[in-house]
Amino acid sequence: MYCKLINVSLPSGPAAQFRSATNLQNHYIMKNFLRIVRNCTAVLAILLAPIISAAQAPPLGTTANFVLFTSTGAVGNTGISQLTGNVGTNSGAITGFGNVNGEMHSGDLTTGQAAADLTIAYNALNSAIPTGFRASPLGNNDTLTAGVYGVTGVSVLSGTLVLNGLGDTNAVFIFQLSAAFSSTTNSAIQLINGAQACNVFWKIEGAVNLATGTNMKGTIVVNNASIAMSSADTLEGRALTTTGGITINNVMAYTPTGCGSPQHNGPAAPVLGSVECFAIFSGNGPVTNAGPTFATGDIGTNVGLTTGYNPLNVTGMIHPIPDAATASAINDLVIAYTYLNTLPTDIELLYPAQFGNGLTLTPHTYLLNAATALTNSVFLNAEGNPDAVFVIKINGALSTSTFSKVILTNGAQAKNVYWKVDGAVTINDYSLFNGTIVSNNGAINLNTGDTVNGRALTTNGAVSTAAVMVTSPIGPCFALPLTWLSFSGQSLNGTVPLQWTTTNEVNNAFFDIEKSNDGLAFETVASVNAVAKSGATQNTYTYTDTNPFAVGYYRIAQIDLGGQRSYSHTIQVGTTDANAFDASHYTTGNFINIQTLNAAPGNATIDLYNVVGQQLLSEKITLSPAQHTYQINKPAQPGIYLLRITTAREVLYNTKLSVQ
Repeated sequence: MYCKLINVSLPSGPAAQFRSATNLQNHYIMKNFLRIVRNCTAVLAILLAPIISAAQAPPLGTTANFVLFTSTGAVGNTGISQLTGNVGTNSGAITGFGNVNGEMHSGDLTTGQAAADLTIAYNALNSAIPTGFRASPLGNNDTLTAGVYGVTGVSVLSGTLVLNGLGDTNAVFIFQLSAAFSSTTNSAIQLINGAQACNVFWKIEGAVNLATGTNMKGTIVVNNASIAMSSADTLEGRALTTTGGITINNVMAYTPTGCGSPQHNGPAAPVLGSVECFAIFSGNGPVTNAGPTFATGDIGTNVGLTTGYNPLNVTGMIHPIPDAATASAINDLVIAYTYLNTLPTDIELLYPAQFGNGLTLTPHTYLLNAATALTNSVFLNAEGNPDAVFVIKINGALSTSTFSKVILTNGAQAKNVYWKVDGAVTINDYSLFNGTIVSNNGAINLNTGDTVNGRALTTNGAVSTAAVMVTSPIGPCFALPLTWLSFSGQSLNGTVPLQWTTTNEVNNAFFDIEKSNDGLAFETVASVNAVAKSGATQNTYTYTDTNPFAVGYYRIAQIDLGGQRSYSHTIQVGTTDANAFDASHYTTGNFINIQTLNAAPGNATIDLYNVVGQQLLSEKITLSPAQHTYQINKPAQPGIYLLRITTAREVLYNTKLSVQ
């Protein structure tokens, strides 16, 4: 098409006839000249138009699943590297790798397809038309926008190269390097304003050598050369070569998310049923505790006894002997275990004895096909999906090192993590463990200072805890015939009036008032009939204990028309000769202030313990009936502590203290 910059009108009719041959020749010269002008103008218009980036992401095919891949060559690792994505070679050996969050492939159908797909991806990158050219070194705080960049000769990444997406998450960056590529120590690619690693591509005609501490972004596609990554390198992308070896040493590399990559949701969670409300449970075996253990959720066994737990430290019900709730729980636990045990595996972690050591897992079903030792830390990365489920299946026993950690990242939640273990479970001292443990035919030992966000459940085996914290989401073991609103008591003139309120009562028969002098063994002291009301009506009940203990523990058992029981929480009421002893504490600066009221005159002791039962402080005080404030030093380390006031005869105050 011609651009009509010049519009010429030629005369017509007799008056416009040319008078001589010279005029006719001039006419044709002018006509051809105008045609040339029109053509040249059109070409100039194209050449002078603004350059528009035409960078397009290449089709990666099955190579998108690989974090490391070569069509021909060996793939080797030294040190402990953390990899998410498949590792493979279509012709060569794979050596030196520990657990990889992906599949290992060597010379199989998967690598054959990946090799073919890599060739297609390379050709697409190689044929892209450059929209600009850069000279080495790249980086030094330079900023680039989307486009195809040609780089001639050997090139180096030095300092920081910033890739700016200008608010477009689909912005594509392609670098065509004509020779070898390397980086300087601690150099980095920085992505800003929507730029994503999944849209960054490096087509390199030569060897790649990344220096220590390099932070690389994007998919590296090397043609006929090797790739080497050094200690402390990070790659968010892929390292792929058509021919050449790949060597890594103590690196972190992971396939990028976004750009249409599949979202990992993990499998469907098991249905726990009634066992959901238990924090600690055995289907067959004693459940015992030593030291100050705090639990949120029920505690019990269906065969044996549950002993050693202080009800004041348990938000839930302690089942001292088997009952209807524990019978229902073991049935549901077996169903949950069977589901987990038969769940298809996505990824097998090949080295169970090396589990942990900074390994990152994403939402999948994992298999460790032998006894497993968790050393140091394992990270569970939900990739921004708070509903993602993790299942770790262990065909053998599970043990951990001291101070081990299961760390949740990027939206992962403890309620969505499940550990199926065929054997004993030992969580060693001061460990942080997230998820529900479902052990089959194995004992569970939670040791000093452990924190478990989840549940410790076994179908058959003893459960022992020693000064630990177990926090579990509580679900009902069965449909309760009422909703508890409150339960309180106080000492008044040598008696203890109790009051409790409920609502939504359905088929409620009566209440048993139970008391104890140690918080463990309870006796029924009276029964109170339920009112004949239902629905959202609030009902208030009272009972007065005229023969209380000096320090008494109370709870209310609700019994429905079918004989099913549910329990209120447990309260403690201390008495003096006439008035109720009252105490509270608060923190100011580096001190803890303990305030008492209505104390019988006499000597007492303030004791402070850590969570493992070690006494940190003991101070003698003189009690007074009048309000009085005592002051002790606040512990230097944050954590949970136990504060206790005792006399020679009884414990007056026993509470948990949180120090920030």
